[in-house]
Amino acid sequence: MAKEMIAMLLAGGQGSRLYALTKKLAKPAVPFGGKYRIIDFPLSNCVNSGIDTVGILTQYQPLVLNEYIGNGQPWDLDRLHGGVHVLPPYQKASGSDWYKGTANAIYQNISFIERYQPQYVIILSGDQICKQDYSDFLRFHKEKGAEFSVAVMEVPWEEAPRFGLMVTDEDDRITEFQEKPKQPKSNLASMGIYIFNWDTLKQYLMEDEEDPNSENDFGNNIIPNLLRDRRKMYAYHFSGYWKDVGTISSLWEANMEVLDPEHSGINLFDDKWKIYSRTSGMTGHKISAQAEVENCMITEGCRIDGNVKHSVIFSGVRIEKGAVVEEAVIMGGTTVKAGAVVKHCIVGENVVVGENAVVGVAPEGDENGVATIGPAVTIGPGAKIGPKAMVENNVKGGEVIW
Repeated sequence: MAKEMIAMLLAGGQGSRLYALTKKLAKPAVPFGGKYRIIDFPLSNCVNSGIDTVGILTQYQPLVLNEYIGNGQPWDLDRLHGGVHVLPPYQKASGSDWYKGTANAIYQNISFIERYQPQYVIILSGDQICKQDYSDFLRFHKEKGAEFSVAVMEVPWEEAPRFGLMVTDEDDRITEFQEKPKQPKSNLASMGIYIFNWDTLKQYLMEDEEDPNSENDFGNNIIPNLLRDRRKMYAYHFSGYWKDVGTISSLWEANMEVLDPEHSGINLFDDKWKIYSRTSGMTGHKISAQAEVENCMITEGCRIDGNVKHSVIFSGVRIEKGAVVEEAVIMGGTTVKAGAVVKHCIVGENVVVGENAVVGVAPEGDENGVATIGPAVTIGPGAKIGPKAMVENNVKGGEVIW
């Protein structure tokens, strides 16, 4: 049975700019917003948009991600025909090959796509926080008679050189593509979310694969080739919340924005567009009488006995009496012991912050000064971790890392 549109979700990125957080974890599996992982957002968008067939292309450190996805049941993607499928690179008769680029990753899975005979394929990124109605995007694509459409967002002109930019005419038809230009002609930034007519995509993937000089990348190769051939290419204006959480500072900012949904635009409490996740099934959280909690996201299974302000606390976290946590992202299973001070930082899963240790301080006017503790690290009693520190290994008691 043919599908109108299926989704291919690129989730193989190493996420090297997240350093300690992704040393043993694929970037889309990084925890976010108290009870989610980054990949929950595109998967939930698919379900909410009526897409029931998703291929997830994994490569780097896929174990936790594969286990998390399972059979797709939490996202209602456990289907007999369709559903969610994890697609790592695999051995072929002619030999095996890592995914060489975003386009090559899709090329290696042409046979998977062909099983569903779709008219359209939507290409998604597994490392963005975004709530988007893909069915509205498809409606736009059809109305324009497009062969390729890309979701774009207007960004401030001074930030435009950091993005891939779509230059369009008055009908939103793409006339030029600029990759991180010094002199931008447009402020329409590509979100890395594409809809293709399947026959068009297949043709260009096969041509690209035969080009020995190609980087096998959508931005560097496929899109320029479509422009060269004057194909029908359109830019779809998206106005909701979108954030590429590829850096420590952007991941921290996005978690902080969860606490202010009215102003930031990211509302995780919206029953009309739920974000689904594979929750832990823990008990409810407990905030003791001596605790002070102000403007926080606190998830199930937490025990709060200390002072916590403007922070995102994931499931199963323990914050002991006398501990102070401010403007922090504390991932699941972590313990902050008595007297510890944890500020303006990201702390990975299953970390122990020892008694009277100090992690991060709020830097003055330095938005990139976010201390980061990798998963399963123990910070010894009385240790001091500075505002830009990146900690991957255990820290002894009293040790200073600045």
